[in-house]
Amino acid sequence: MNTMVIPAGIAEIEQEMVALRHRIHAHPELAYEEFATGDLVAERLREWGYTVHCGLGQTGVVGQLKLGNGTRRLGLRADMDALPIHETTGLPYASKLPGKMHACGHDGHTAMLLAAAKHLAREKSFDGTLNLIFQPAEEGLAGAKKMLDDGLFERFPCDAVFAMHNMPGFPTGKLGFMPGSFMASSDTVIIKVIGRGGHGAVPHKAVDPVVVCAQIVLALQSIVSRNIAPLDMSIITVGAIHAGEAPNVIPETAEMRLSVRALRPEVRDHLQQRITEVATGQAAVFGARAEVDYQRRYPVLVNDAAMTALARQVAVDWLGEDGLIRDMQPLTGSEDFAFLLERCAGSYLIIGNGDGEGGCMVHNPGYDFNDACLATGAAYWVKLAQTFLV
Repeated sequence: MNTMVIPAGIAEIEQEMVALRHRIHAHPELAYEEFATGDLVAERLREWGYTVHCGLGQTGVVGQLKLGNGTRRLGLRADMDALPIHETTGLPYASKLPGKMHACGHDGHTAMLLAAAKHLAREKSFDGTLNLIFQPAEEGLAGAKKMLDDGLFERFPCDAVFAMHNMPGFPTGKLGFMPGSFMASSDTVIIKVIGRGGHGAVPHKAVDPVVVCAQIVLALQSIVSRNIAPLDMSIITVGAIHAGEAPNVIPETAEMRLSVRALRPEVRDHLQQRITEVATGQAAVFGARAEVDYQRRYPVLVNDAAMTALARQVAVDWLGEDGLIRDMQPLTGSEDFAFLLERCAGSYLIIGNGDGEGGCMVHNPGYDFNDACLATGAAYWVKLAQTFLV
């Protein structure tokens, strides 16, 4: 990234914010345990003049700054939680807590938003209300929904809300935008097959739930290929099957665990219907019974077209077309920012974490957020705030 495009105020505090990121990285906290991280965020925001509210979503923090007479209200969100992964990077600031690490870059997201917060408070270069949302528990435990349930938008109304996530595999610091469905829904399905146990030597006197599971696995593959339109992305992954303990005993029950994803809400609904029908139908064929626990977790993340166009234009005006990730495509991962976008217009964007050799994807024990994109991300938040709050 050309340092000439980074505002002087951001460049001035870049190393301070990198050090802050390293501090957070070394002390990762899992979902709803972000006490020290939240305290650190709150302390800095208060120091810079924000009104700080703690405890939304259990460990969430919201910093609010009102300037001028403007009536527009902007929300910017960063996630704070780490993952239950043992870090293997060997970095000087690697996790000091075995089995916990910032393997998704939330330490970087928090540091980018804090850098923007400091600069905006110092420059006072907007007119309106800025709500900075530091969210817990993005990694599978729906911290965004928890904050909403605790009255996030009732207490801190926003006319638009935005979030940014780093993404390995894209050039460092380049920004990616896409209107409409951008990230997949994520549902968990637990199928319990109840058969009749017996001795492995006399299988005809039992109803083998393992055989039923095998048939269900094969039948599930036909849903994507034969029940969903070819251009509609859908994924059914059977990640676990648990049954029995001994080689000569047919167990009474077996359990399957599925991950199900889609990029359209109506496809998500259809997948639920067909998975339930296939599991119960296949079990019945063999004289068994299937109980389907369908857990709808994260919805499809849908970016508002107008807000995405605005967010993209801010980047183009600042960096030009060369600063963008070209031909951005939907992502099959999931993100609980989708809950906020169901309640408020906004957009979720990507910042490249680097595409060179030696890098690795998020949720990997060797991953690290790329500090080279921290200033760009912070500066983008500043530009967006200054554009929206006028």
